Amino acid sequence: MERTLNDWIAEVSAELGIELDVDVPGLLDMTRVVAHQVARPAAPLTAFLVGYAAAQQGGGAAAVAQANKRVAELAERRTGEAPPERA
Repeated sequence: MERTLNDWIAEVSAELGIELDVDVPGLLDMTRVVAHQVARPAAPLTAFLVGYAAAQQGGGAAAVAQANKRVAELAERRTGEAPPERA
């Protein structure tokens, strides 16, 4: 799976014209926490928001890492809260 995932990320990056070393384990950890602490559908949407926030901060790996860290911490603080009601 690792090779397939890395290949996919390389293909998407090339298609979108992105030159950025992606912290795959960090992003996957964040989306895992969000999926468990918030809701499963929140994980991909949150990943999008992390990327958008990083772009607003000038982009780059450091901006992605900072936004990712903030969101992961936010999701982890939800521990002990009642799960959100489904719409």
